[in-house]
Amino acid sequence: MKQNFKNLLKSNFNWVTLFALVLFVGFVDPNFWRPSSMLILLGDIVPLFVMALGLTFAIYIGGIDLSAQSMANMITVIASVYLASLGMWIVPACILTGAVLGACSGIITTRFLVPSFISTLAIGMVCYSLAQWLSGNRALYMNAEKRDALFGWMLSSTGIIPNTIFVGAGVFIFVLVIERKFVLGRRLKAVGSAELAAAASGIKVARVKVLAFALSGGLAALAGVIFSIKLSGGAPSIANGFLLPAIVAVLVGGTPLTGGVGGVVNTLVGTMIVAVIRASMLYLEVDATHQQMVFGLILITAIVFTIDRSKLTIVK
Repeated sequence: MKQNFKNLLKSNFNWVTLFALVLFVGFVDPNFWRPSSMLILLGDIVPLFVMALGLTFAIYIGGIDLSAQSMANMITVIASVYLASLGMWIVPACILTGAVLGACSGIITTRFLVPSFISTLAIGMVCYSLAQWLSGNRALYMNAEKRDALFGWMLSSTGIIPNTIFVGAGVFIFVLVIERKFVLGRRLKAVGSAELAAAASGIKVARVKVLAFALSGGLAALAGVIFSIKLSGGAPSIANGFLLPAIVAVLVGGTPLTGGVGGVVNTLVGTMIVAVIRASMLYLEVDATHQQMVFGLILITAIVFTIDRSKLTIVK
């Protein structure tokens, strides 16, 4: 009985953590428990959630995508510059740009055997440089009339529910279907669980990895689009501070760096945990300069408790 309870607690640790944090913050400030407060909190976290969903695919196969933040920064600039001329087409154009650059990371990793943290970091630097060049290294503003005409609905609410939540829900359903219903989802899991066995079974591992990084890049780009619409502009560093919480959301949700387990549902829970932690730091008046330090400590803790050490023969 004791062992069964221990296993149950371990398998649902992310939900237990979320519940405990919600109770804690609610006791600190009972207004937190109001449905309107929670919905506003969820609406604000949507860009981070979308980025974390993309990172899930990269981490699910045992890799990492460090270009996501720079990708989102670059896309905010592209969206701000070209919204007036492209209109609604700016969304697929930005997603395609992100997917292509993400695929480049995957190709560099698989074709030239460059570790994913290096290849994605390099692509992130390319994104940052492009954003600086395109923006003139300054903040840009969208065409307000065009933004309101095309995306004004995203900034409003349906009842007490911010419409960005519906956007996040739509993206979540899309990636959940990929993970659970598509052959790609099963192959991603196979590659993350045992890459050599997956290759021996006939799975084209390199192609699966490239697609995983393309999904990560495309969703990072979509996060940038949503963020630029919310802020009505963009800049080469406007999304700085997103990468660490997004990685934390994936890991604390239960998708370890060694890959093979977890998935987008875990990332949903992990993102809510990150949202509550951010809210708790505001209620507890934690200085903004210290918040990244808190997420860094949480990241280390999440890695320690989720990583599959059986896949690590040597740690360098």
